[in-house]
Amino acid sequence: MAVTAAQVKELRDMTGAGMMACKKALAATDGDMDKAVEFLREQGLAGAEKKAGRIAAEGVSFTKVSDDHKSGVVVEVNAETDFVAKNEKFQNFVKEVAAQALTTNAADIDAFLAEKWSLSPERTVAEQLSEEISIIGENMHIRRFSQLKEENGFVQDYIHAGGRIGVILQVKSDVVNDATLEMAKNIAMQIAALNPKFTSRKEVDQAYLASETEILMAAAKNEKPDAPEKVLTGMVQGRLNKELKEICLLDQVYVRAEDGKQTVQQYVDSVAKAQGANMELVTFIRFETGEGLEKKNEDFAAEVAAQQAAAKKN
Repeated sequence: MAVTAAQVKELRDMTGAGMMACKKALAATDGDMDKAVEFLREQGLAGAEKKAGRIAAEGVSFTKVSDDHKSGVVVEVNAETDFVAKNEKFQNFVKEVAAQALTTNAADIDAFLAEKWSLSPERTVAEQLSEEISIIGENMHIRRFSQLKEENGFVQDYIHAGGRIGVILQVKSDVVNDATLEMAKNIAMQIAALNPKFTSRKEVDQAYLASETEILMAAAKNEKPDAPEKVLTGMVQGRLNKELKEICLLDQVYVRAEDGKQTVQQYVDSVAKAQGANMELVTFIRFETGEGLEKKNEDFAAEVAAQQAAAKKN
């Protein structure tokens, strides 16, 4: 028999399993709702979505690069608590997600969740996630992934604080050896620590520069209302230049510089010269776990009150 959308919705509401899992269960049981529920329970899928209302803002940002360093990926997988995020089973699942994301052709997270799980092709990534939720007992969320590829060079990665921050860095270089890979690792560490917004000044949006210039000019005029335009312009350019040195990676002071003055660009140039290489930092991607997500508010009294209210309704 044909499975209707209404049946899928009903089964999903009953069990909390994913839409495709419900459709498969109904097809396998000829639309028998009770048997479909049993089918989902046997598959470990029932109940996963019941946890979906819980805020999952903890978790891990994890990176993986290919053996030849030609491609890399960074993923973020969230859980509700830091305790689960440090759980070995959760961490193994994150590594599996990263391994699949490294080679996926999915254009976005929805397409990624819909593709076949490489370790169990009879399931989708979303269905495997549902199973992990049912086993671990917390809401989990594969939030995002991003890839970098470089045929004429390499990709390097860095994971900070056990997964709080994940970085991948794309480098164009005609020399790939231990020294150039170490250089890129050091810069990835800098990206994790100082959180630059751009690789170089040429990436900075002109609208952003215009807006900042306007703001800085207004501030300068408030400070020195009688100053000539030339003086004000010099103040603005000086302050804007200082800001760009903080937000542009290549302009930042290299944190491991012995003299405290060497910029990241100068560090790259020094390694390139020593290795006889033509080298350029192309771009980077930095994930910080939970950034932009609402953190769970641990209010035990409110939780008890909500549970009592729900009990009265039932």
